[in-house]
Amino acid sequence: MDKTTKTVVKAIGFTVAAIAVLILLFGSFYTIKEQEQAVVTTFGVPSTVSEPGLHMKIPFIQKVQKVDTTIKGFAIGYDETTSIAKEDESLMITSDYNFVNVDFYVEYQVSDPVKALYASGEPVKILKNVAQSCIRSVVGQYEVDSVITDGKSEIQTAIKERIITALTEHEIGIRLVNITIQDAEPPTTEVMEAFKAVETAKQGMETAINNAKKYQNEKLPNAEAQVDKILKEAEATKEARINEAEGQAARFNALYEEYIKYPLITKQRMYYEAMEELLPNLKLIIDSSDGAIDKWLPLDSWSEDIAPAVAN
Repeated sequence: MDKTTKTVVKAIGFTVAAIAVLILLFGSFYTIKEQEQAVVTTFGVPSTVSEPGLHMKIPFIQKVQKVDTTIKGFAIGYDETTSIAKEDESLMITSDYNFVNVDFYVEYQVSDPVKALYASGEPVKILKNVAQSCIRSVVGQYEVDSVITDGKSEIQTAIKERIITALTEHEIGIRLVNITIQDAEPPTTEVMEAFKAVETAKQGMETAINNAKKYQNEKLPNAEAQVDKILKEAEATKEARINEAEGQAARFNALYEEYIKYPLITKQRMYYEAMEELLPNLKLIIDSSDGAIDKWLPLDSWSEDIAPAVAN
């Protein structure tokens, strides 16, 4: 081998070596972005999970699989790109045997990169199947009126709890972030209009109740004041009657004591006092000289009869 050939061979050798060194050098480092994680495998077996930043690995022996850890989501009941309904996913039956179309949006995030890559082939598909099963189970426990109107929040919470429990059992490396009802409506236009009418009636009922409460709040203080006034007047009347009765009882007792001492005199005095009270303007002469029943001699009637005769 001549000198020129040796030089060429050496140059090729140095070039190959340089390329190999470059390959080894650049193949030994990798970068993980924010909201990413990487699973490093050694001879195909997961060994470590790398966080964001610059890392080193053994070329040809270790491989890196990056996993996106941002929050992602998918729709159930409709197509995200076209917004066209998927009745095979959205159509459900409620506890009162009515049909309803309910659309959901599921948000999830990778919680364990190793399990997300190796525990199952399609973790997102498993999550969707679990979510659909839990959705149908929970919706089937509620009446259609609750699903469409005021029960959505409670239904979402119940579904979320069931999905979280199911994912704990499956261990697919994905966690549920949230699930929300996007829309819920009856499957036909006629039924939809009926439910709108029911909702309008409910709002009318709430308005009537609020107006009634307002009227009550306006009138109740006045009514309570009137009741308080009446009670106070009744209490005052009662006290007056009691005082009057007690006074009359005291006078009667005093009079009775006098009667015991002087029965005849007391009797005559009581009689005269009664006559003065009953006949204050009547002019009489009471004759009881014979000891029998008193005689009443009305002077007014005599004066009225004598006056015309004197005038004639």
